[in-house]
Amino acid sequence: MPRDTFGGELANLKNQLLQLGMDTERTIGEGVNALKTRDRALAQAIIAHDAEINRVRYSIEEQCYELIATQQPLASDLREIISILLIAIELERIADHSKNLGEIVIHMGDEPLLKPLIDIPRMAEITQSMLNQSLDAFSRKDAAMGRAVCNRDDEIDNLYQQIFRELLTYVMQDPRTVNRALNLLFAAHNLERIGDRITNIGERVIYAATGQLEELNIERPAT
Repeated sequence: MPRDTFGGELANLKNQLLQLGMDTERTIGEGVNALKTRDRALAQAIIAHDAEINRVRYSIEEQCYELIATQQPLASDLREIISILLIAIELERIADHSKNLGEIVIHMGDEPLLKPLIDIPRMAEITQSMLNQSLDAFSRKDAAMGRAVCNRDDEIDNLYQQIFRELLTYVMQDPRTVNRALNLLFAAHNLERIGDRITNIGERVIYAATGQLEELNIERPAT
């Protein structure tokens, strides 16, 4: 494959990845909106759309393998292909967490929410912003921006712990609320895991830009 053709193939892969990222970012917001509004039709649509996200992820993965096998790229090109591959996997897993939000809505049925949603939508907003920033950082090969994304994960973790403590208070006051509390806790947990996945993407951005592997997504003890 001539060098200009290889460059075109690599650019096409990056575009596919960024489109997958935008699609995945949208599922996060839709998942929380379905929970807020108890929109089971939207929840079902999120669940159904997950198959398309899976298809795109595997298509990107196959194209990465093909480029590596047939072109034997070196140095920065190889790092970029590997990063595309790993980021696509993380995006597909983020979409799985969004699908889980849809499944929570279906599971809840007509059961009322335990409390108005404040911190869970905030978690969704932050994760969407983080994901957008991480993809921008990858597009720019900006390692500093990638680190900044990873640092924001503390915001998500702090909100999750706050939600956990609040829901625990509800259950202690009235044990009959345990099922409704668990539904919200599972929703928050999925958003917390999305934050971890985006931190992984930030690490891949740093690798693509610098060639350095850094573990920035370190679990901290619960408070």
